[in-house]
Amino acid sequence: MWFLVKAAFWFSLVLVLLPFLDPSSTEKLQHGPKVEIGDTFSAASEAFRYVSAICVQKPDVCEKGAETFVALGHRAREGARIAYEFLDTQFAETDVPDAKIMTGTVAPTDASHEEATDSAPIFKRTPVPEKRLDPKAAVAQ
Repeated sequence: MWFLVKAAFWFSLVLVLLPFLDPSSTEKLQHGPKVEIGDTFSAASEAFRYVSAICVQKPDVCEKGAETFVALGHRAREGARIAYEFLDTQFAETDVPDAKIMTGTVAPTDASHEEATDSAPIFKRTPVPEKRLDPKAAVAQ
């Protein structure tokens, strides 16, 4: 969910900066409202302080807001899945229209693969690298 907030911020920043690259838009924006950087920064910092203080003054608002963002995150994930499946059906290069995408390893086609997995080592615990020795301490000894 935080990705969506950051993406919306950067997308809006790009939209704000695009008129600087187009010479015809500078003529149109000369008669528009002017923006002072200092005033904008102070307004943004005050808004941030105000929003931060809401959680202290009214914790139920922050709780409901968190629940809302979680629900929106689930809906966004489901929407992304639907979009992915739609794009996959439109642009997939398969002969079978209902082919599902398999992720992970390729299924074995012969018995030699099964023999290779039988001889593979099985770890009872996850191997962790040992702590390295300090080179200066090793030279001193």
